[in-house]
Amino acid sequence: MASNPITKVTAEEYLALDRAAEFRSEFLDGEIIAMSGGSMRHAELGANLIGEVRAALRKTQCRTYTSDFRVRVSSRMYAYPDVTVVCGKPLLADNREDILLNPTVIFEVLSPSTEHYDRGVKFQRYREVESLQDYILVAQDQIRIEHYTRSDEYTWTLRDYLHAEDVLKIASIGVSVPLASIYERIEFPAE
Repeated sequence: MASNPITKVTAEEYLALDRAAEFRSEFLDGEIIAMSGGSMRHAELGANLIGEVRAALRKTQCRTYTSDFRVRVSSRMYAYPDVTVVCGKPLLADNREDILLNPTVIFEVLSPSTEHYDRGVKFQRYREVESLQDYILVAQDQIRIEHYTRSDEYTWTLRDYLHAEDVLKIASIGVSVPLASIYERIEFPAE
């Protein structure tokens, strides 16, 4: 029985392809991972997060970016987080200004197709980014936010938020956001 070998690409080949593509893809260890569209809940949560965090950061040195902005995690991984915050001057990979090198906070809205990746390999690689202080996972099927905060080079602390009355506190950027605002207008699937 013949098998189809997976053709690996270099980071440079990925960037050339992704920059010319109609649809975004992430890059992991030589493989290109196509990004599919999200659900209505996913899009609404992303919009709520952008709105709340951006408003809270308006008069600061921090900037908020949507999932259209690529982050270089390492030479072996490029990703499109759902929401990215950078404080201070954004460090960019080149004069194309389409690759961020120094994220401070990354939010990922969990989807059934990406949850395992977001919690596993992606978070493992994100932890290698020295500037990253907070990694925040937002559930879309229930009120639940998992907030990982860097304590030191090797230690991350988890804080679970499970109630609409809770307030997500992100000390690294000086922002507090009520979960009621993040989950505003979100209708959960019937069980």
